[in-house]
Amino acid sequence: MEAHGKVPVLVTGGAGYIGSHAVLALRDAGWPVAVIDNLSTGFAFAVPEGVTLYRGDIADQQLLGRIFAEQGIKAIMHFAGSVVVPESVENPLKYYDNNTVKSRALIEAAVAGGVDHFIFSSTAATYGVPNVSPVTEDSPKEPINPYGWSKLMTERMLADAGAAHGFNFCALRYFNVAGADPQARTGQSTAGATHLIKVACEAATGQRDHVAVFGTDFNTPDGTGVRDYIHVSDLADAHVLALEALLERPDRSLTMNCGYGQGFSVLEVLDAVDRVTNMTVARRMQPRRAGDPGHLVSDPARIRGTLAWEPKYADLDMIVTHALQWERRLSELRGKA
Repeated sequence: MEAHGKVPVLVTGGAGYIGSHAVLALRDAGWPVAVIDNLSTGFAFAVPEGVTLYRGDIADQQLLGRIFAEQGIKAIMHFAGSVVVPESVENPLKYYDNNTVKSRALIEAAVAGGVDHFIFSSTAATYGVPNVSPVTEDSPKEPINPYGWSKLMTERMLADAGAAHGFNFCALRYFNVAGADPQARTGQSTAGATHLIKVACEAATGQRDHVAVFGTDFNTPDGTGVRDYIHVSDLADAHVLALEALLERPDRSLTMNCGYGQGFSVLEVLDAVDRVTNMTVARRMQPRRAGDPGHLVSDPARIRGTLAWEPKYADLDMIVTHALQWERRLSELRGKA
């Protein structure tokens, strides 16, 4: 019975930050895996030995059909896409093409190829600036940027296509993903990243001379923005459990927040970096960025009630430690390149 077997999985964007961790989580749990990535922001070195990497575009339906046939693909984990919010405001059509139009092509190929299970990398940006925090899955979906809209549109396409064609899906709405594989096998490698913990670790390792703090007048205990940081390896484990849930109940689709339900301010995160490194990262106070909510924390009740998900790394100092460990490893990899 397929529900209890480990079916072959195609990971789109599997050479990128979150995708490469999902590949490791699948591999570690014994699932057959293949990756498609155009390597525009991903890195071939992030794909483990023994995992087939197809270099190509997720909108290439001919290539997808060949991959499905060669690998016997029964499920897709879809991470490929563009993720920089300010860039989505400056270049919305890139985001609607890369995140929405190409996702439509991928869904169409999945329907044509009989791939019945689809896990989608969505985002808390679908909620926009929520009036209430913690945020539940039923909170209003009012994105304030093209990035959030591009992801919400894909959720809608999955719901409609799933109803019409009989496949099931899980949309996982991430909060602030951070950290790296505890064994330093992969991590966040993209140059010019905007994630706070990545930026702070670059500053701590001498790659930046300061960290910008955007907004000090929010209605929060220390005036800086509060976010729910989730360790990328815990997030990857949630994807594997979500896949198992789809296989066990093919009649059911899921939409779930991915976060710990606990928030830390920008200054608390920087204090954690100072603690872990035993040094002081320079901070430069800047005005708020347009559209940044003061407080964005998940309500994780649904994912905890639906999946047997027990986070292993829900500790801010541990997230920072693993991110820092990867930053040092990345310097070694770049030195060898």
